[in-house]
Amino acid sequence: MRVQLILGEALSGLRRNASMVISVVLVTFVSLTFVGAAILMQMQISTMKDFWAERAQVAVYMCTSISTGATCADGEATQEQVDAVSEALVSPALQPLIRETRFENRDEAYAATIEQLGQEYADVITPDQVNQTFYVNLVDQSQSAVIVEAFSGMQGVEQVQDQLQYLEPLFQALTVATYIAVGIAGLMLVAAVLLIATTIRLSAYARRRELGIMRLVGASNRFIQTPFILEGVLAALLGSGLASVAIWAGITFGVDGYLRERVTFITTWVGDAGELWIVIPVIIALGVVLAALSAGFAIRRWLRA
Repeated sequence: MRVQLILGEALSGLRRNASMVISVVLVTFVSLTFVGAAILMQMQISTMKDFWAERAQVAVYMCTSISTGATCADGEATQEQVDAVSEALVSPALQPLIRETRFENRDEAYAATIEQLGQEYADVITPDQVNQTFYVNLVDQSQSAVIVEAFSGMQGVEQVQDQLQYLEPLFQALTVATYIAVGIAGLMLVAAVLLIATTIRLSAYARRRELGIMRLVGASNRFIQTPFILEGVLAALLGSGLASVAIWAGITFGVDGYLRERVTFITTWVGDAGELWIVIPVIIALGVVLAALSAGFAIRRWLRA
């Protein structure tokens, strides 16, 4: 009977303050959607970093006949210089860092260049103008600076490039977008907390006579406070549910239905490993906890007043 009475009081409060409750639901919905999107975006960045770190290479470009760098003063890299790089890659100092090495000779590099640019460039570019290249896959891509330092300035080496560096601007842009989403979500959560507290105070004021009678007959503070806390929790729960549906729709239709087919250089997306079922319980729990704390604080202050 006590449970039914408390639930009845909570539902009655929701009906009396329908407009405020709708505002709470909408603000909670928007704020938790941003929270979920930020979490999923950070998961996507982490997934992309792991994927590309596994596949990114350090490329050691040997000098060509048209190279102009100080290490290419003698023109095209000689076989001795190519062998020196090859021997350095298998040396005891570097070998533990390297998972795999692939050498692309002049003819292979020329064929790949013509295939990429088109056959019409075959009469413009000659094989001696294309870099012979060592492609190095590392055990730990964070150690790429060691390879770059080892071969930069070496005679016969035109340039050493860490391919993962080209993706850093993309990762940084996505991280900034995540921070923006978190900032907006934080502001919206503050608004939701304040709105819940205001709604609870208004609800308590509307039922001040009933509360006075309950106090006179000896009702405990917990019994008086619980319906108001439930009002906030139920409103936040509705908003959390809407946010969960929005996040699910974003993954299903936005990622799986649109991005996956059009952004082909990314092969691993959030949702593949069940991230959605981690995020949804998190945002629901966050909404319920914040609502309960806000409502509890508001009604306790009102009763003391």
